[in-house]
Amino acid sequence: MDDRQPDVDPDVVATAEDIAAMRIRGAATIADAAAEALATQAERSQAKRPAAFQRQLRVAAKTLYETRPTAVSLPNALRYVLRGMDGETVAELRDATIARAEEFQRELAQAQASLGAVGSNRLRDGDVVMTHCHSTDALSCLEAALEDGKEIEAIVKETRPRKQGHITARRLRELGIPVTLIVDNAARRYLDEADHVLVGADSIAADGSVINKIGTSGLAVNARERGVPVMVAAQTIKLHPDTMTGHTVEIEMRAESEVIGDEERTDITGGASDDGLTVENPGFDVTPPRYVDAIVTERGQFPPESIVTLMRELFGETTGDPWEQ
Repeated sequence: MDDRQPDVDPDVVATAEDIAAMRIRGAATIADAAAEALATQAERSQAKRPAAFQRQLRVAAKTLYETRPTAVSLPNALRYVLRGMDGETVAELRDATIARAEEFQRELAQAQASLGAVGSNRLRDGDVVMTHCHSTDALSCLEAALEDGKEIEAIVKETRPRKQGHITARRLRELGIPVTLIVDNAARRYLDEADHVLVGADSIAADGSVINKIGTSGLAVNARERGVPVMVAAQTIKLHPDTMTGHTVEIEMRAESEVIGDEERTDITGGASDDGLTVENPGFDVTPPRYVDAIVTERGQFPPESIVTLMRELFGETTGDPWEQ
């Protein structure tokens, strides 16, 4: 391998492609896969010099980072691993990187269990919970509630256009939780039957704004009007430290093919080459903190307005992108 031209291991490229195509989805799963990919890059690197090894790891990290700009767990995982890349020789750098990635994965696994226990404390026996999209953090709260002996029911929004709600419904049924699956537009009707809205998050900004699957914001507004509390379950890897310096979270625009196929487009437009039809498919929206009652993390539950305190504790006042160094 030419030290001057860092190559990205094929398995790292495959992981990046799977993240971009949402074959790997969910913030914690994405973060775990990213850490594993960097460990793979470190293990297989043929670099002879420390500087070349570090360069290769940064190129691999940047390849992974560019797949999903909104899912902040991805860059937080990359930051964690790269900042542990320490040593004087290639062997030392390799061992340190692999150990750091494994440490991150262990902490990640424990974080979800701890978060679930915190979230369970907000749920009562007999509660009905409405969900949106698919979140392993949110599911951990329901699973912990079951382990605590509580009976829980769920109203699950299908979550178009990719119908991630179906994944949630399947997982809840596997847990034995009764599920009512509804179309997205029926949420307002069924909020009267819900005791909680429980969602995950892809990113949380310093002001407590929650960036999550498109449709979350509208659900939260409706829930507030109905007096139904909104709980956001999010591990601290989903906090967006760059927002402390005024950075705006980028909202990912997905392919129009997720919304409309070629035949459907032709049916609408008549097949004209300049058909005047624009299809927009934002993957996420922003829920202001005033519509969120609590953000549940592995470090406890917080009102959204105070999440910046936790963010400063974990990341300091500012942060950078080590793959750009």
